[in-house]
Amino acid sequence: MKILLVDDSRTIRNVQKGVLGQLGYTDIEEACDGLDALTKVGSVNPDLMLVDWNMPNMDGLTFVKKYRAQGGKAPIMMVTTEAEKNRVIEAIKAGVNNYLIKPFSPDLLSQRIKETLEKTKAA
Repeated sequence: MKILLVDDSRTIRNVQKGVLGQLGYTDIEEACDGLDALTKVGSVNPDLMLVDWNMPNMDGLTFVKKYRAQGGKAPIMMVTTEAEKNRVIEAIKAGVNNYLIKPFSPDLLSQRIKETLEKTKAA
């Protein structure tokens, strides 16, 4: 399974890569913001994307909206510090399949990935 990590923090991407590696996911590509992700998503063709909300150039919500508007179907998990209910609802309306608040445990990340993939397979 190919995963695209979209986060402006190299440290966060490295932490996520480490956790994903522990969970057995090793085919991982990275993007440093929404704009970078938009240019890479076509060639990477990910099975899942983990997207941060707050990034320079293009934030995660804008990326999700543009990706979905282009017909993008890959499951997207918003992985962010944005915990307000209104933000979660806004992200889901934009096309996010699941939501994970930072910081998170490896177990919670694993659980959310499984939920996301099961939801999108059932759809």
